[in-house]
Amino acid sequence: MVATDILYLVDRLEALLSKGWRVPMSSKTMIDEDEFLDIVDQMRIAIPEEIRQSKKIVQDRDRIMAQAQEEATRISELAKEDAARLMNEHAVTKAAQEHAQQIEKQARDAALATRVGADAYAAQTLADLQAQLAQVAQQIANLQTQVSNGIDLLAQQRKNPEPPPELEQNIS
Repeated sequence: MVATDILYLVDRLEALLSKGWRVPMSSKTMIDEDEFLDIVDQMRIAIPEEIRQSKKIVQDRDRIMAQAQEEATRISELAKEDAARLMNEHAVTKAAQEHAQQIEKQARDAALATRVGADAYAAQTLADLQAQLAQVAQQIANLQTQVSNGIDLLAQQRKNPEPPPELEQNIS
């Protein structure tokens, strides 16, 4: 949900740029600095929320792993209890040991599969989040460069208020 918020803010930055004023004879655009800074401030607030979400994903993975370990332990204990009960019956002692070992192996395999799945899910989710954050950071850097160029151009025009020669020819 927060990734959507960041993408919405990036869309707002793009909209701000598209409704800005093109500087004649250049690739520069002037935009409302206050509105730009407001959007950047909102992004600074939203990005830590994504980091909190990634921590929650890691916590969920840890919880799933702990549950898998508890289940494996429970199954193992049941297997040991079954084995102990069966060992009392002398004729089936060997079969009980083999059965208990098989159940323990299945429990370990199930716990490992769950742990591997949780790790893969967390790694993929964090990688996706990292890619989104890198994209947002690049877009912000591009917009900041454009704003800086627009501010520099305005400052230059304030120092030299005369229109460029190209504009004087168009006026005459």
